[in-house]
Amino acid sequence: MHGKTILIVDDELSILVPLQFLMEKEGYQPKIAQSGKEAIEKIELYQPALILLDIMLPDLDGYEIYHMIRQRREWDSVRIIFLTAKNREADMAKGLAMGADAYITKPFSNSDLLEQIHQLIGPPN
Repeated sequence: MHGKTILIVDDELSILVPLQFLMEKEGYQPKIAQSGKEAIEKIELYQPALILLDIMLPDLDGYEIYHMIRQRREWDSVRIIFLTAKNREADMAKGLAMGADAYITKPFSNSDLLEQIHQLIGPPN
């Protein structure tokens, strides 16, 4: 498989579909999950280089998923960007204090997001 795998975790198709298209266009290998439970299954399956993680999800929230990921030593190298509508200073501070690699609020610019991804995991190949 060529390209780096990015897992997009969001319960809104209006976010998932354009992000998946953007990542494919850039040369990454996007995978999607629409719930926390599905996200954990996909991480086990694909070992992504980076996860774009929404905070508000139907089952587990993004913070819980983040903790679950960080409890697994084999997932230490996975970079995590919170990508969320939660744009209050307190939410951003909490996400970054937890150790997330970045915190990007919706609506976001594709170029800012891609720049952040490139900084964290480099270009796709």
